[in-house]
Amino acid sequence: MKWRTILLQYCFLFITCVLTALEAVPIDIDKTKVKNTQPVDSAKIEPPDTGLYYDEYLKQVIDVLETDSHFREKLQKADIEDIKSGRLSKELDLVSHHVRTKLDELKRQEVARLRMLIKAKLDSLQDTGIDHHALLKQFDHLNHLNPDKFESTDLDMLIKAATSDLEHYDKARHEEFKKYEMMKEHERREYLKTLNEEKRKEEESKFEEMKKKHENHPKVNHPGSKDQLKEVWEEADGLDPNDFDPKTFFKLHDVNSDGFLDEQELEALFTKELEKVYDPKNEEDDMVEMEEERLRMREHVMNEVDTNKDRLVTLEEFLKATEKKEFLEPDSWETLDQQQFFTEEELKEYENLISVQEIELKKKADELQKQKEELQRQHEQLEAQKLEYHQVVQQMEQKKLQGISPSVPGGESKIQSRM
Repeated sequence: MKWRTILLQYCFLFITCVLTALEAVPIDIDKTKVKNTQPVDSAKIEPPDTGLYYDEYLKQVIDVLETDSHFREKLQKADIEDIKSGRLSKELDLVSHHVRTKLDELKRQEVARLRMLIKAKLDSLQDTGIDHHALLKQFDHLNHLNPDKFESTDLDMLIKAATSDLEHYDKARHEEFKKYEMMKEHERREYLKTLNEEKRKEEESKFEEMKKKHENHPKVNHPGSKDQLKEVWEEADGLDPNDFDPKTFFKLHDVNSDGFLDEQELEALFTKELEKVYDPKNEEDDMVEMEEERLRMREHVMNEVDTNKDRLVTLEEFLKATEKKEFLEPDSWETLDQQQFFTEEELKEYENLISVQEIELKKKADELQKQKEELQRQHEQLEAQKLEYHQVVQQMEQKKLQGISPSVPGGESKIQSRM
């Protein structure tokens, strides 16, 4: 359904398939010329993981809401503003009792999961006397004041939290990539310190050689340009480049036929370009960098084409983009190997942070070692006491067998005799 696509695609492509395909203007495509034209079964398309810590809860809520026909009918007419503003959340009051019961159970399970996470974290910090209920306030995707009932407020909070979190998801991924690159360089430099001068020079030479080898690749077309799309049209779709038609191209690559090119469908268009630069078989090519390149390409195209910023490209938006000068005469595309990810100052700051973290980890490790040694000492002491007790018991049993009464403090052993 359209509402499901708008809601979840706005939340960074939470679910890429829809229940019913939108009506599309028929186009004339010679399917005999298209490679791998297998029909897409939307029921088999697995929704991607959004990366949110409440991803599973979000999926389950959507699945349950879809079972209510009245709610689905209302939301078919939804637009982005209706979803973002929370107006649609009020429709929850109209769903059936059966659906509300399921939503209540989902919320109780999610609250229980969050409480368990809080407890585990606090236990790891050996923190006691904390109000776990109060700590639920830090989670803004549900109403913690009513942990047993799923209300319209919960749906509103869930949508807004997902929207906000996923809008910052790309930025967070870029930051993680930057840290990854700094860690790579840090480890390389630390390794060089362990080598003698001759080996160090060999390693530096090899490093520079691999860099040049990686940079020696064919020209990468500007993402979203006519040249780039025509290459996909010819090599991936198997069509004559002279017959390139933007409208037909859009329909071919709208894989789930929902009337939009979502972010994952866009990213699939860049595979041919990425293969020019990256090969998993090559030691000099880093696949983590390839995924960062893919992300940059997708972001660029979205910024150029997605005029209403709903993270979806409509046919109208796509066709308008093909009329721009940039589509026909784009600037050259700078790949990652032409860019600097961080400065020396940033690397030094990162290394200082690593150093502090290592000191903290060592401190914790030392504390754990001391605790281990203390436990071992207590264990040995208990074993010694156990052995001593066992020996005393054995001595008493032997004396009983010999007819000797146990010694008593301040007295002598008495021989028991029968008259």
